[in-house]
Amino acid sequence: MQTFPLGSFQVGRVGFGAMQLPGPGVFGPPRDREQALAVLRRVIELGINHIDTSQFYGPNVANELIREALHPYPADLALVSKVGARRDDVGAWLPAQQPDELRAGIEENLRTLDTDRLAVVNLRVHSGDPSVPAPLDPELFDRQLTAMIKARDEGLIGGVGLSAVGLDHLRFALNRTDIACVQNAYNLVDRSSQPVLDECTERGIAFVPFFPLGSGFFAENPVLGHPDVKREAERLRRTPAQIALAWTLSVAPNVLLIPGTSSVAHLEENTAVDFVTSV
Repeated sequence: MQTFPLGSFQVGRVGFGAMQLPGPGVFGPPRDREQALAVLRRVIELGINHIDTSQFYGPNVANELIREALHPYPADLALVSKVGARRDDVGAWLPAQQPDELRAGIEENLRTLDTDRLAVVNLRVHSGDPSVPAPLDPELFDRQLTAMIKARDEGLIGGVGLSAVGLDHLRFALNRTDIACVQNAYNLVDRSSQPVLDECTERGIAFVPFFPLGSGFFAENPVLGHPDVKREAERLRRTPAQIALAWTLSVAPNVLLIPGTSSVAHLEENTAVDFVTSV
């Protein structure tokens, strides 16, 4: 598998996202705990060394499953998390954007994963809709970056990442510190983050698209149902998901995928995307 730097790690370009391991709505326990643990163990067996997670997946559920399945962790495994949000008692997504909340989120991720250091932690800039970057608030963003940089300098995280940001956020952050990765919504249908991706490509920064197969929060999926995707899937005898993932990989060499699933079969399909598609 091709690799690309992610902070101090060299990771395969196809990783794994843990968002689908908790229950419906990324809230509560998984439907099948043993299956969730089997998926995580199969991740390592397949040679995947990049897992994306967060304490607010569950909350705590995804991290605790990762710890149970994989601890002690392989030395080359890049565990990446994110901060900037929290969940209430009924599963609503709420902002947690103040510097002390970011620090608490980092520490909670470390505790629930039972590790002293995370490869990267992404600062999720909260706008209510994760696919739409919030407007840049320079004063708040500067204080947020200070908290993230402090955590890195203290050795709690290996690198600072950004999530759900615009080009102005990225350039502002790069004037203060190195950025290990950017995690934004991006797929065949939604390319609104193309300017951010282009900047990352030019600067050699990993770009990690979420929703590469379209958002699972909507009943109809415009990516997997796209006519070109369905045509290529039939022509190449692949699944629509494989076509969409392969297309995303082909966009730029710094793109790292983190498709998520709670199925071992789908996990194995998602890793078999090392081919060229003309979509």
